[in-house]
Amino acid sequence: MRVHVKNNHASPETFPPTPEGEAVFTITRERFDAAAARYPQVSQHLDVCIDWDLDRFESSMRTAEVLVTWDLPTANLSRVAPNLRLIHIIGAGVEHLCPMDWVPDGVTVVNNRGAHADKAGEFGLMAVLMLHNRLPAIIGNQRRARWESLYSTPIAGKTLLVIGTGSIGASVARRCRSLRMRVLGVSRHGRPLDAVEEMHTTDRLDELLPQADFVLVAVPLTPETRDLLDARRQSLMKPGAGVVNFGRAATVDYEALAANLRNGLLSGAVLDVFDPEPLPPGSFLWSVPNLVLTPHVSADDGDSYVALTLELVFRNLERHLDGRPLLNVVRPELGY
Repeated sequence: MRVHVKNNHASPETFPPTPEGEAVFTITRERFDAAAARYPQVSQHLDVCIDWDLDRFESSMRTAEVLVTWDLPTANLSRVAPNLRLIHIIGAGVEHLCPMDWVPDGVTVVNNRGAHADKAGEFGLMAVLMLHNRLPAIIGNQRRARWESLYSTPIAGKTLLVIGTGSIGASVARRCRSLRMRVLGVSRHGRPLDAVEEMHTTDRLDELLPQADFVLVAVPLTPETRDLLDARRQSLMKPGAGVVNFGRAATVDYEALAANLRNGLLSGAVLDVFDPEPLPPGSFLWSVPNLVLTPHVSADDGDSYVALTLELVFRNLERHLDGRPLLNVVRPELGY
């Protein structure tokens, strides 16, 4: 089975190297072979091309059955890759490939859903605790050499609203429930989750926002989620509430958020996703009070991200060879 791995060259600012000097998201031959050694019954069937950008893309894809990549040229894919059956996207979001009307018949697209859950769960808990303990304001005071004692209570009993209860949102919910917080959840389907006290569909969002002390956004970017937390919905939030976004930037109106942080409607926010990235030095966000900006690090583990990715790749290769249903199948009509 021919497998083509397409790595991307990128700037150190975008994809910094690990202490070993390898880019965080690069699938090297050594990393691939380490994963293959854990799946000898799969690896014996593989013929692998590990490539960069489009160096050998077209020639390799003439016979490739599996593609592992972040992005790809989608035009005429059925002609370029007539044997292709599986595309593994090495991130959770696939909005950069939408609309997905380019996917040929007989090709399944899967993503990295779940690989981010542990790291993102810890980050989400940290962000909620930062907001509860007024850290954005305290950091701002430190910059101004201003001494102001900002006190907070224990967080038990506070309400967290998680918008998007996939693997990442659910991971944050579990950790916050362990601190005896009340956790509400919103998703497209509204299916119950053990970690969430109340689950609702997105059409209930307006009535849930006034209840939340903290709103955490962890949805993919789709036509339905674009500008989901817009200016109108932010106006419904409880005075003094806090916001965390590590889904996608376009799901939250950042200009309205900045205005609400300046006028005191919201007490603080932690943002980890932006458009564009890196965030330009001239962006208005850098000077917004009570706002913590983190450079898209909430969910990616610099030490083990590729290992977690390749674990998913090999589990699906095993299933593909056995004719079993694949994990993390993307639904092109939904965009995630």
